[in-house]
Order: sequence, then structure tokens, then C-alpha cells
Amino acid sequence: MKAGIVGLPNVGKSTLFNCLSNAKAQSANFPFCTIEPNIGVVNVPDSRLEKLETLVNPQRVIPATVEIVDIAGLVKGASKGEGLGNQFLGNIRETDAILHVLRCFDNDNVVHVDGSVDPIRDKETIDMELQLKDLESVEKKLDKVKRAAKTGNKEAQKEEAILNQLKEGLEAGDSVRAIVISEDDRLEYVKPLQLITDKPVMYVCNVDEASAVDGNHYVEKVKEAVAGESAEVIFLAVGTEADITELETYEERQMFLEDLGLSEPGSSKLIRGAYRLLNLETYFTAGEKEVRAWTIPVGATAPQAAGVIHTDFEKGFIRAEVISFDDYVNYGSETKVKEAGKMRIEGKEYTVKDGDVMHFRFNV
Repeated sequence: MKAGIVGLPNVGKSTLFNCLSNAKAQSANFPFCTIEPNIGVVNVPDSRLEKLETLVNPQRVIPATVEIVDIAGLVKGASKGEGLGNQFLGNIRETDAILHVLRCFDNDNVVHVDGSVDPIRDKETIDMELQLKDLESVEKKLDKVKRAAKTGNKEAQKEEAILNQLKEGLEAGDSVRAIVISEDDRLEYVKPLQLITDKPVMYVCNVDEASAVDGNHYVEKVKEAVAGESAEVIFLAVGTEADITELETYEERQMFLEDLGLSEPGSSKLIRGAYRLLNLETYFTAGEKEVRAWTIPVGATAPQAAGVIHTDFEKGFIRAEVISFDDYVNYGSETKVKEAGKMRIEGKEYTVKDGDVMHFRFNV
């Protein structure tokens, strides 16, 4: 599962990507610095993992991860191929969620492709290009479906009606995620099209250092503009985050954060937000050799969760031994949890809950 960082050129995407992944993507003060997408595997900050490490004292600790893709800046006309637009739009299509970076700071030394700072205009520019590309995809599909619908094919007629609804919405400037369609119809007819504006989105406001704690008037404008989208808005000072990651020791980084009035880096909030955006959650395994966070889709069953460790675990699944995270911490060890009768035995129908500590029994 991958989240793609998108936005206009020069809004701080590659600098943000470097903060998140510590992979040194090229970032500079000119448009189209990134051409090929950079991919980073990012650890998901999770204080629960640290608590389990303290209790179990394992040989190693392995956090959950999420893939972040740094996609080159889009410009007006991208849907028609401007600024290598087709390549970039193809890169976005391959991601599962979008982190849309908006410039929300004034600085005459950092050029803006449109000559002035206006995050709402920037958002609308990107939205329009993504919507135009989706409209092209919908119209192509509609041409094929219309022929079958004319023969009286009921299924094709239903699909035609939904495609027309998408077409009308996109032409009106709505993103697909905002068009009201039943969940069943969305799964059957919309999801297979892999439309870009159907992907969940989080708006990331890149602010200056002075606005790192409380945001600024640009952030408030963004929140107002996206109020109807059910999208999360977060803000962070990307340039300052970059300075923090350059510090050598944890203590130095914490002192820097405290001086700013922050309890943790903004990038940590963003990574956790991306994880939620991708509809992912975590379960843990805990033993002397390792304490590990495993990533599963929200709603995964116990056998599906076991399959993340190894396909044999899912094929030969017998049962799961489950301890809630809170019980593990309250009682302090697996042995004490068992003694208190708080370990549960769950079967194939069990839906894993975020934070469950699990052992699997299987036979192949």
C-alpha cells in the first residue's frame, strides 16, 4: 500500500519526502527537480511498540512500515501532457492514497510557479488536472458500455447510468470521492476504473517555522475550502522538519522540538495519518526474540492477519491466542495475563482489533 505525495512544483514535496524517509531525494529551488518518482519505506511511529519493548525486553524490535512515493510536481495542462504530465499522472494512479502538499508560507526567496502564494488556487489547479484525467478515463469506458446498453443489456444500462453520473460530477468540478454513489455500486463499477480523484486524500499544509505549532491564516483557508470533502488537513513546517532530521542525536532533536513548543515531529503525525488514510491498522507479536508490529487492512480476520506473517499460517490456521494491548500493559507479561484469564482463544471468524497482541496456532 503506497501513499503518493503530490502538489505543484516547489511546494516542498521532496524536502518532506526526505524528512519522512531519510532517503535523500534531490530537492532544490526550481520546478521539476523530481522527474522519476522516489519511493521510501517509512517506519510508522507507535508508542505501543515502545511499551511492549520495555515489558518484553526482546532481542529486536520491528515497527510497521508504509510506502511513500514522491511524485514530480504537476502543472496546469498536465492532463494534456504539459510538464511531463501523463507520466506523473500515471505515477499517481499507481498509489493508494494521496498526500496533497500545499504551500502555506510566504518567502520571496522561494519561487512559486504562479508568482504568488495562494493554497486554494494551487489546490484547484491540481484538482482540475486530476479531474480532467479521470473524465478522460470515464468517457473512454462510457463509449464501450453505451454499445452494450443499446442492445438492452440491463447490467450495461446500470453501468452507463453510473458512468454518466461520474461524468456529470467531474464536469461540474467534483472529485469522484465526493460524488454520492452507493457503496456496492462504487465497489462494482467505480473501483475497477482506478480513478485518481477516487483515492482518499490528506492535505498537508507546509507552513513556516513561526506557524509550526498553531498554523496560520493559509491553513484556516484550506480547512474551510475542504470542509465538505471529509479529508484530513494537517500542517507542518517542512523546512524546520528537515533541519531536525539533520541533527545527530535523539536528545538534540527533542531539545529542538521543545524549543518550538512541539511534543513530536510533525512528520510523525503525517505518517500515522497516511497509515489511517490507507485504511491500515496494526497487531503485534511479542516474544523474547522480537517484538513486531504487523500491518493489516482494517477489518482483516485472524487467518488473514496470520497470512501476513506467512501464507502457511493462513492456509493451516487453527486458532489465534489474543491479548488486548491494554491487558498486556496492565498485567505486565503474557504469563500474568494468562493467570488472570484475560487471554482469549479466537477462531477463523474473528476480526482483528488494532493493537491486539497475537499468537497463531496452525498446521500445514
